[in-house]
Amino acid sequence: MKSSEVDAYLGRLGVARPARPSLDALRELHLRHLQTVPFENLSVHLGEAVVLDEKRLLDKVVGARRGGFCYELNGAFAALLDALGFEVTLLAARVHGPRGRLGIPYDHMALRVRTVDAGDWLADVGFGAHSHYPLSWRERSGQEDPGGSFRIAEAGPDAAGARGGGGTADAADLDLLKDGEPEYRLETRPRVLADFVTGAWWHSTSPESHFLRSLVCSRVTEDGGRITLSGRRLKVTAANGAREEHEYGEEEDEAVLAVYRERFGIVLDRVPVMSGEADGTD
Repeated sequence: MKSSEVDAYLGRLGVARPARPSLDALRELHLRHLQTVPFENLSVHLGEAVVLDEKRLLDKVVGARRGGFCYELNGAFAALLDALGFEVTLLAARVHGPRGRLGIPYDHMALRVRTVDAGDWLADVGFGAHSHYPLSWRERSGQEDPGGSFRIAEAGPDAAGARGGGGTADAADLDLLKDGEPEYRLETRPRVLADFVTGAWWHSTSPESHFLRSLVCSRVTEDGGRITLSGRRLKVTAANGAREEHEYGEEEDEAVLAVYRERFGIVLDRVPVMSGEADGTD
């Protein structure tokens, strides 16, 4: 990344350039990313290609002030962290689904980030409702976070479900748990951005992908809560759990566009429509 691109990215996050790649700097960058760059799958429903190329990711996240899903958000964040002097490793993960099944290979991307003062951390700004701060890579007991109670556990060679509902895990695999429930199984082998192209294509095109069956835009709020627009339903959850919801009608496109613009900073010329909605099909 060019220095001007770094400054533009930091400007979007509202963060000053850190003096060094420290844990405090990583924590601030991580939280501000979650607060300012939404987790969203709008491209899937707007007919936009999801391209895993550093320049295209920066053009979208910084230039167009959009969000994205895991490959885009963590891919762009990794580029920023690398430019700021952090040592960053891209990691592949498979999300735990119903009945213990794991998702496809390259189902999710997360980051292992090394700081100069506090070792390695698991950073993930692309998993929706997740930890607000990076998690200690070495810690195997519970880690409390505003987003919940998290634990990184050794998956072990006898862990089931690592190969699409059966088989065994690699001895180096790790399970990430939130509030006692497994979220995803993380490989520790380093990857590159191009490795995730097939996963991004599958999630953008497969009828089995939950991204095709949902329309979401979500971010952490400044008070530690969350605001989410799911289709036409706006949900605002405070840090204390209090929730407000509002459903916008089919005739309220301008109000929906205003929510995207005013609550998420995303300017659209039309309301995204899930595949099949326009013609009434499933």
